[in-house]
Amino acid sequence: MRNTTLVHLERDGKYLMLHRVKKERDENHDKWVGIGGKFEPGESPEDCAVREVREETGLTMNSWAYRGIVTFVSDEWGTEYMHLFHSTDFDGIIRDCDEGVLEWIDKRTLLKLPIWEGDRIFLRLLDTDRPFFSLKLRYRGDRLTEAVLDGKPLLL
Repeated sequence: MRNTTLVHLERDGKYLMLHRVKKERDENHDKWVGIGGKFEPGESPEDCAVREVREETGLTMNSWAYRGIVTFVSDEWGTEYMHLFHSTDFDGIIRDCDEGVLEWIDKRTLLKLPIWEGDRIFLRLLDTDRPFFSLKLRYRGDRLTEAVLDGKPLLL
């Protein structure tokens, strides 16, 4: 079981996304994902989010919203608690990332790119004023088999 963060940096109707194409054994290989990664010892979710954004993009978040927690259950990758953040207040100059290619993607186009099926659910939640949420996503391989939002099953 692991704790991770995922941050969606937004500017002008676009998210800064990472196309994961540089690592060999990567559960996110060839997928488009937000910015984030695993907690280091002693980090809070906020500490991890700020550090990961700085390390992967070169940007510094000035403020952010902690939007929810996503529990991933996978038959291949185990269980992960992903702390989800959103920010429109950041500065700096984007640099190359050793985990993939960074690109600003229009939010309307993003859902047409290769992303995890469950990401479509939380991306819609990010685009609303929904308060803090808990989303459980169960996968068999790459296939989403269960989604539960705030304790209530969603129809797939």
